Amino acid sequence: MKKTIFLLLLSSVAAFAQNADYPIQVVPFTKVKLNDNFWLPRIKTNHTVTIPASFQRCEETGRVKNFEMAAAKSGKFCTVFPFDDTDIYKTIEGASFSLSLYPDKALDDYIDSLIVKIKNAQEPDGYLYTARTINPSEPHLWAGKERWEKERELSHELYNSGHLYEAAAAHYQATGKRNLLDIALKNADLVCSVFGHDKKHVAPGHQVIEMGLVKLYRITNKKEYLETAKYFIEERGHFKGYDPNSKDPWKSGSYWQDHKPVVEQFEAVGHAVRAGYLYAAMADVAALTGDTQFITAIDSIWNNVVTKKIYVQGGVGAIGDGERFGDNYELPNRTAYNETCAAIANVYWNHRMFLLHGDSKYIDILEKSLYNGLISGVGMDGNSFFYTNAMEIKNGMPHRHMEASRSGWFPCSCCPTNVSRLIPSIPGYMYAQKDNNVFINLFANSTTTLALNKKSVEIVQRNNYPWEGKLVFEVTPKSPTDFNVLIRIPGWAENKAMPSSLYVFESASPNKVSISINKKPVTFKVENGYALLNKTWKKGDVIEVNLPMEVRRVVANPQVKDDIGKVALQRGPLVYCAEWVDNNGSASNFILPVGTVFSSEFRKDLLNGVTILKSEATAVVIDASGQSVSTVEKPITLIPYYAWAHRGKGEMTIWFPEKITNLDLISR
Repeated sequence: MKKTIFLLLLSSVAAFAQNADYPIQVVPFTKVKLNDNFWLPRIKTNHTVTIPASFQRCEETGRVKNFEMAAAKSGKFCTVFPFDDTDIYKTIEGASFSLSLYPDKALDDYIDSLIVKIKNAQEPDGYLYTARTINPSEPHLWAGKERWEKERELSHELYNSGHLYEAAAAHYQATGKRNLLDIALKNADLVCSVFGHDKKHVAPGHQVIEMGLVKLYRITNKKEYLETAKYFIEERGHFKGYDPNSKDPWKSGSYWQDHKPVVEQFEAVGHAVRAGYLYAAMADVAALTGDTQFITAIDSIWNNVVTKKIYVQGGVGAIGDGERFGDNYELPNRTAYNETCAAIANVYWNHRMFLLHGDSKYIDILEKSLYNGLISGVGMDGNSFFYTNAMEIKNGMPHRHMEASRSGWFPCSCCPTNVSRLIPSIPGYMYAQKDNNVFINLFANSTTTLALNKKSVEIVQRNNYPWEGKLVFEVTPKSPTDFNVLIRIPGWAENKAMPSSLYVFESASPNKVSISINKKPVTFKVENGYALLNKTWKKGDVIEVNLPMEVRRVVANPQVKDDIGKVALQRGPLVYCAEWVDNNGSASNFILPVGTVFSSEFRKDLLNGVTILKSEATAVVIDASGQSVSTVEKPITLIPYYAWAHRGKGEMTIWFPEKITNLDLISR
């Protein structure tokens, strides 16, 4: 069986290798073995808790039953949204990744049983959409009377297909089985026969099919899949039913990124998840077709996001009404939306931007999202989730749209199932290759083996990241060989809080990154954010990198109105927050004057082990009578943002005023 799987994968790779692709290639997650204390426990919890719980909830909520009824063509669609099918697809994708790391026959068998139900629900021509197939005469209200009738705005038929394709590709690559892949290919063939420049015209209402089609193209080398993915992207901006002058994103088409052709879009607008998936797909298609106009557009859009539309903890999609990007510098804290799925889409997009351009700034954003605004969306128990990720909770009460505690499931449960597929894929973001260059992007105790100059090279990482800045890399080629090791020097270690002026460190640090090879300090050249280390590497070579792990004060661009006169705290890649439980029931009454010095302390007994920040700060207090206000010096404790909301409901804040400029008097 293993030999068969290997041959299947080899044949698909060989077919694909004949085509253009990203100039930089990923080292697959299956080639990276983690043994760290930060990511490995999360991946294990995802396998033992998150994935089983997601499947169980798909059973309990009727998502699986929808497929059974579609097969029988009898019953009534029994969940809320027509895209509920995708929760099964996404969980299968995550489970497939996980099977590569943790072989599990019971899980493998259960996935196969679900695939049988999916196959039985598929119509003879390949159409697969339970919200219609169960009872075509009375489909879901969002679906329209005919196939694809409401695809532009409501039905999510192509969105469902996209997640099916992504799941099928992951399952095939993890197991070598074609059972889900064949279902996906049958559906993709139908889609390609229906849509195209000389066929039915529509821009998918919720992007993801474009990335899915690319993955099927990579496996099969069938050009129609790539052509249709490109068509769906190019079809945006040509619908005549929108009002281009309307400021309403639904009426203008900007909610769907359908307000103008993609090559004329230079600002991130609309639904943030859809946008991230679109931009990631544009990168995929550009890499495979050489479409430079796509690259010009997503380069401009990326600059817009990073200079004007991203939160300090990596969250995107500020506005709850439409789950969308706001105007430039519209980054409110009290009402911040920051959907977990948007953080995931941001990781997908930035990884692809790195593969296109080879610049570490994209990994800087990926890392910021990953360590902060993404994993905040899943509880440490692996069984509770945030749909939105707040920046501030005052008086223990979240604003409308906001959540102050995690939930096990949502009527729209896109985020929990999206997390289940992202977490086990994290090792795949650590390394990449181009010719005789190996890029080391993320830091975690791990081992990988790759081929450089046709020679096997093993790289072992030893560190305690993100808590400590000492990074050790053991480089062991099978025989002495010359190649370049490019180690990312994080922007935060080079006095850059963000690869833009949107957030900057309040003051520069004199501490520098140092590197030694075999205990001897070396001078190094930094290219595109990477320390370039070249030599004839031999067995026993050891690189040591020391990143300055300091507590840094972050300030925002003055055009971000909510953050004027305020400061946030960052240490290494982690953004910190104050939570009520560590600070006598309050978090929003602290002032951090310039010069406040923080110490750091690792607490093994707290929140599965975290480094906390401690200091004395100025606190605003109200006397017992409620008649007077004063300030006192009080201890303050901060925890990593990702770890908040594990100890009950209460206040939380990331941004702190540096001085008192005004007081709001609120009577309750």
